[in-house]
Amino acid sequence: MASVGATPGRTPQGPGPREASASFPSPAPVPDPREAEEEEEEEPAEIHLCVLWNSGYLGIAYYDTSDSTIYFMPDAPDHESLKLLQRVLDEIDPQSVVTSAKQDENMTRFLGKLASQEHREPKRPEIIFLPSVDFGLEISKQRLLSGNYSFIPDSMTATEKILFLSSIIPFDCLLTVRALGGLLKFMGRRRIGVELEDCNVSIPILGFKKFALTHLVSIDQDTYSVLQIFKSEPHPSVYKVASGLKEGLSLFGILNRCRCKWGEKLLRLWFTRPTQDLEELNSRLDVIQFFLLPQNLDMAQMLHRLLGHIKNVPLILKRMKLSHTKVSDWQVLYKTVYSALGLRDACRSLPQSIQLFRDIAQEFSDDLHHIASLIGKVVDFEGSLAENRFTVLPNIDPEIDEKKRRLTGLPSFLTEVARKELENLDPRIPSCSVIYIPLIGFLLCIPRLPSMVETNDFEIEGLDFMFLSEEKLHYRSARTKELDALLGDLHCDIRDQETLLMYQLQCQVLARAAVLTRVLDLASRLDVLLALASAARDYGYSRPRYSLRLLGVRIQNGRHPLMELCARTFVPNSAECGGYKGRVKVITGPNSSGKSIYLKQVGLITFMALVGSFVPAEEAEIGTVDAIFTRIHSCESISLGLSTFMIDLNQVAKAVNNATERSLVLIDEFGKGTNTVDGLALLAAVIRHWLALGPTCPHIFVATNFLSLIQLQLLPQGPLVQYLTMETCEDGNDLVFFYQVCEGVANASHASHTAAQAGLPEKLIARGKEVSDLICSGKPIKPVKELLKEKQKENCQMLVDKFLKLDLEDPSLDLDIFMSQEVLPAATTIL
Repeated sequence: MASVGATPGRTPQGPGPREASASFPSPAPVPDPREAEEEEEEEPAEIHLCVLWNSGYLGIAYYDTSDSTIYFMPDAPDHESLKLLQRVLDEIDPQSVVTSAKQDENMTRFLGKLASQEHREPKRPEIIFLPSVDFGLEISKQRLLSGNYSFIPDSMTATEKILFLSSIIPFDCLLTVRALGGLLKFMGRRRIGVELEDCNVSIPILGFKKFALTHLVSIDQDTYSVLQIFKSEPHPSVYKVASGLKEGLSLFGILNRCRCKWGEKLLRLWFTRPTQDLEELNSRLDVIQFFLLPQNLDMAQMLHRLLGHIKNVPLILKRMKLSHTKVSDWQVLYKTVYSALGLRDACRSLPQSIQLFRDIAQEFSDDLHHIASLIGKVVDFEGSLAENRFTVLPNIDPEIDEKKRRLTGLPSFLTEVARKELENLDPRIPSCSVIYIPLIGFLLCIPRLPSMVETNDFEIEGLDFMFLSEEKLHYRSARTKELDALLGDLHCDIRDQETLLMYQLQCQVLARAAVLTRVLDLASRLDVLLALASAARDYGYSRPRYSLRLLGVRIQNGRHPLMELCARTFVPNSAECGGYKGRVKVITGPNSSGKSIYLKQVGLITFMALVGSFVPAEEAEIGTVDAIFTRIHSCESISLGLSTFMIDLNQVAKAVNNATERSLVLIDEFGKGTNTVDGLALLAAVIRHWLALGPTCPHIFVATNFLSLIQLQLLPQGPLVQYLTMETCEDGNDLVFFYQVCEGVANASHASHTAAQAGLPEKLIARGKEVSDLICSGKPIKPVKELLKEKQKENCQMLVDKFLKLDLEDPSLDLDIFMSQEVLPAATTIL
């Protein structure tokens, strides 16, 4: 609040320590710029999917609120069981699924099954049916062409807008166009993202992007879990109660060294979409290999620092679209754009033979420099942070500069006005001041006199009483009214004009939203590849090779990427399943000898190669792998309502029904959840089923402790089967593990050794070995005599105790009943 005052002695002077002083409203606390940058808390992302199914083809489109983008998949063929649609749902996990109320039997059955999945994590999607008329082709086209999109310049004519959208949206894919139209109808009805805004505020749509699931490797959620590709753990911080989870020890956790959130998001996307596209995989590996060269280490570190300033641009653009831009957004956007220019300049000095460097050098256009220049010349960052609102620098608008100059010069001017007002006031009034209050205007402020008790006492001739505050009376005088008319509400006028400039600046930025979105795409890709290169350098990974002629994988001295970080020493092992021979590998060995680690190691190395990462092996050659199936751990859940063995069967059934000659199947200890004979029979039947396929048999690694599988010759002999074991050595009573895979068959499970390591009593272990030897020799198992005598003594003592408790003088006691119910039944256990 601006105010001036005069001294009690009625001598006009400048403001003193006890006098009413000239001042302005106290600015809001200036936030730390680092805190401003960190202020990027995102709302939980929502995905709304629209799907149409007709004549064996799917049309799919979905809206992601995290980046305000609509994604679509061009018309794609699908089986009647809708496996492709299920794959899309598993990957994007939508909150709602929108479709037409007019559907065929296949889609109806699929949606009914989807709605009944109560165990679906985190929750089943909402199924929404819209009238079929909302998916009409012509009305869908009209919705698409009439939409309000910030990425389309306002200068475009209607014809130019149609041509522009035609270059993005495949209007020849009729199902996709209808799905897009239905999605826009649903979004408009639900007001997605703008539920609390006025009805004239449009839903922010920052772009249309195509997505496809071709060349992808099929991996289910059980495989992601048992291989520890992802692993969520409760977050220890009480401030993370919203999400409640953090990444634990997992493959994603050790490879995620991304500097920006969108890099981390892209890395997770790559992990959920392993691909067979060799051109894409090799392009990723080329960048990683380039940054692994010693002479490029400094460049990698510099690029990593620049990527740390690439922030959440889609969120900022969304706020601009809704006119919710924060003060910190301008500073974040400014740093993001200048960092992008730094990336462009750096990539122009790198080999242009690498596609990513060439794309960054070419597509980070001068529009970025224009945006950065505009923001830098217009926005007063210090003033904006100080006042917690958008302010502009001097010399941008002469009218604003003039009003700010007047506002700045008000104290001395109002001091003179107060002096003149004091001359016309009652001599009993010792002092006065003229103050300026935004939205109210100029007021004359007079201290309350002792004689002013009632409200009527506040009236002064020639002055209009306004209010009493802090023992000071506020009035409007002729001069203050004249000041209101002459100067107006300076504070509000300045804010209005600066808000108008902010809107114009937002329009300039939104008109170039496409280049900002492309910056985020390429920067996040560079961030991911730098993170993978950093991990490969630290952990000693090597570049895998890809071969179209190889069906399977060949790994030389491979290592488990997680276990080698936890163990003091790690023994590498090789694996080869790339030909007709040895497609089914049966691995036996003692407990804790490393069978499960070996299986997971093969699966993880294959997976890492299929996402375009270097791998923990001396050499690795990856063939055309189309899927990875596992049955390693039982992923138990009460909500599933299934027994542990039933879950195991479901996992194996999935592999049996879907694995092809290019699939990798990892099975560990299948059959142990039921009767030994039944479990052994099931395992043998499953393996024989695959062996019967001959050359089309998948590549299978089976680890088992069912030695009878080999001893009873339950599997047919032939080149398809290869027997491996984990090498061990007996040193007296001790068993030494070498953790080395070699050809052969284990002769014993050595369960007693593992039991001793677990701390079981020696008597139990000895008895277990005795029973095991009797079973193997076919001899009957007899109870231990010493244990039997101890049991007899206990039973005799119990019977004596019951007899001594009897009251023989009790007339109601019936000894015949006691003998028949207590003595005679106990005699069978005593004699």
